[in-house]
Amino acid sequence: MRNHRKYTKLTATAAAAAALTLGLTACGTASDPGTKSGSGDKAAAANEPLVVAASPTPHADILEYVKKNLAAKAGLTLEIREFTDYVLPNNATQQGQVDANFFQHKPYLDDFNKKNKTTIVPVVNVHLEPLGLYSGKAKSLKDIKAGQTVAVPNDTTNEGRALKLLADNGLITLKAGAGADARLSDITDKKGLEFKELEAATLPRALNDVDAAVINGNYAIEADLAPAKDALALEKADGNPYANFLAVKEGNEKDVRVQKLAKLLNSPEVKKYIEDTYNGSVIPAFGPVA
Repeated sequence: MRNHRKYTKLTATAAAAAALTLGLTACGTASDPGTKSGSGDKAAAANEPLVVAASPTPHADILEYVKKNLAAKAGLTLEIREFTDYVLPNNATQQGQVDANFFQHKPYLDDFNKKNKTTIVPVVNVHLEPLGLYSGKAKSLKDIKAGQTVAVPNDTTNEGRALKLLADNGLITLKAGAGADARLSDITDKKGLEFKELEAATLPRALNDVDAAVINGNYAIEADLAPAKDALALEKADGNPYANFLAVKEGNEKDVRVQKLAKLLNSPEVKKYIEDTYNGSVIPAFGPVA
């Protein structure tokens, strides 16, 4: 699907340049509705394009569907900017370079806000990407044995999530009380396995260099893996706290453009699109964020 559209990609250099531009022109920009003073200004802002930062798959794909099929009828102009990491989208949203972002789950956002003193808030849940264990060598969980190496994401929330998946499937034992922020030091029984911590985005590329890897759903899909079919173990959807959502800088939740997009992302049309497109590898998760 990515070959059929053109995205705006922001690198760290581009983001820095945008930050400089923002510093020179921040007063009264459409990206910060809170600076508007008159009703005319607010009306003008409501007609500006809504700029949303998103991971390529499935987030940008879902937004592209909304843009092509639903946005015009709702009176929304949508601009999608594709990011390939988990840091720049929140920084760009906080600094006003984009109006919203769509790439993350609540445990990650909570950790990011705490560490970076940012004020990003969720608006509405959209979907869940089940985390999975993959291997280019093993055909089943029984083939994962002592002496083998398993790669896991190195960011706090996704590493804890990965370790829980491994523990739930009997590959390791975690100490009592180890939660979403579990680390390798919380493993009480590695059952002979070795672990390699890598940036989440690099895990699919490292799959041939290790015996198995726990990979985020979006990166698995980008690497042509089908989580529902290819994963040796996959997170369960029931009671899962890792739904991905639309997010904005605090104070912008009631921006009329944001509200329009939130409604569209929770529409029956988007639900059907997700179900038909991803065949269980991405699951609709509509509802308010707790």
